[in-house]
Amino acid sequence: MKSQATDGPQPPGQAPIKTRRFSISLVWIVPIVAVLVGISLVVHSILQEGPTITVNFKTGAGLTANKTEVKYRNVVIGQVSDVELSGDQKSVNATIKLAKQAEGFTRQDSQFWVVRPRIGAGGVSGIDTLLSGDYIGADIGQGNARAKTFTGLENPPPITYGEPGKRFTLFTQDLGSLDIGSPVYYRKIPVGQVVAYALNPDGKGVNVEVFVHAPNDAYVTENTRFWNASGIDVSVGANGFALKTESLSSLLVGGIAFRAPEYSPDDKPAAAEYAYELFDDQQSALAPPNGKGQYLTLRFDQALRGLKVGAPVEFLGMEIGKVVSVNLEFDAKKRIFPVIVGIVLYPQRLGTAHTQMLKALNHDPNDEAAGVVLIGSFIENGLRAQARSGNLLTGQLYISLDFYPKAEKVAFDPTARPVSIPTVPGSLEQLQEKLEAMLSKINQLPIERIASNLDSNLVELRKGLAQFNAKTLPGVHTTLADVSKTLQSANSTLTEGSPQREQLSQTLEELGRTSRSLRNLADYMGRHPESLIRGRPDNAAPMDMQGPPSK
Repeated sequence: MKSQATDGPQPPGQAPIKTRRFSISLVWIVPIVAVLVGISLVVHSILQEGPTITVNFKTGAGLTANKTEVKYRNVVIGQVSDVELSGDQKSVNATIKLAKQAEGFTRQDSQFWVVRPRIGAGGVSGIDTLLSGDYIGADIGQGNARAKTFTGLENPPPITYGEPGKRFTLFTQDLGSLDIGSPVYYRKIPVGQVVAYALNPDGKGVNVEVFVHAPNDAYVTENTRFWNASGIDVSVGANGFALKTESLSSLLVGGIAFRAPEYSPDDKPAAAEYAYELFDDQQSALAPPNGKGQYLTLRFDQALRGLKVGAPVEFLGMEIGKVVSVNLEFDAKKRIFPVIVGIVLYPQRLGTAHTQMLKALNHDPNDEAAGVVLIGSFIENGLRAQARSGNLLTGQLYISLDFYPKAEKVAFDPTARPVSIPTVPGSLEQLQEKLEAMLSKINQLPIERIASNLDSNLVELRKGLAQFNAKTLPGVHTTLADVSKTLQSANSTLTEGSPQREQLSQTLEELGRTSRSLRNLADYMGRHPESLIRGRPDNAAPMDMQGPPSK
């Protein structure tokens, strides 16, 4: 066989195979490196970019895209990238790009607000924004749930999540002058503030949330009492006027004070979110516990102007309740309008006396029927209610419960609800009755007849004195003159220096004094004939100083 050369002509239909080496020009190296660097920068930027959230505010005041910053503890953690109206055009949505390390601010309970200059109950804040401009403040949440949309606060929160201390809830009938930021005092030192308030679900009261900073939160115990320290507390007592206030700021923005009673055995610090009642004043807050209240009614048949709802009810001088209602009622039989007063009593306020009573009578305070029977026994022994004046200046009244053993017996209805306690007239009404009885007795006296008889007696007395002066006294004077002449004649016959002469001189002097006394008496009776009936006044001048005798 004959071999064929490899470099000879190829059979038809087959293309010659050519081999060549792949090569890149140096011109493309720089662009490729630049692309790779750019890609790495983009990837790094994406990896380092923080989350984007949206915060809804009522207005866009102070918000500027790509300028307004987001700060936490005065450190920038993000920036506003866009500001636009919401879909319903009733608010503003601010898009915020957070830093990578601020990813924790996407927790659902995080808070955001616009920091601007403000003057509120907590003081002045945001002054630094006058130079640097407004910014968004943030507070990181504590929950695990995440969110991308938040609702911004209109006011900065008074307490942030990182602040050490405890929150407590207070229940009150109305908010009064309290507001968010109002201070909380302990022994007149500010230790916290009001952080929130809201109506109860039933709308019958207000829940106030307060925050007490550490370490002062340890002074809030389970037996602590809170009271409203707003405004000025003015009281009038036996020692005069008393004026109390916690501080000047509490006059303007309100305040709350708290303290435990002096004797609080086995007391321990309260846990967070512990609930308390907010009292109106310190006196009612530190009073013994009220316990279970008992509602009673009183009927008065006289006017009770000055008796208001909230007036105290006292038993033997100790306040054990208050007035809860004052209403008029129509009595169809007597055709009168009695006043029906509703009161609530707290027997536990009697303290030791209440304990001793329960023990001595073997009484169960939770047994309503036994309690009614006990009240009936008290009424049988003279328990009555009386409206008394508590202040003569203001005319305010209060209800006094006391025992009147001489009070008229009344029928007690144990089936009535609420139980009714009989009443006695008030002290002013009793005084008025006594005055009316006295005036009635005076009116019954025959004043005109007595005056007429007295006048006629004085006329007869004057006539008798005139006759005495005209007839009797001249005769007496003549007789005395004759006696005097006789004695003088006898005196002249007696030798000088003899005992008879001296005795006669003394007798003449006595006669002279007697004559002068009679003249003074007659003259005084002429000027004051009424002295025969009334007697001579104690402050009258002596007889010899009444003036010269009448002639």
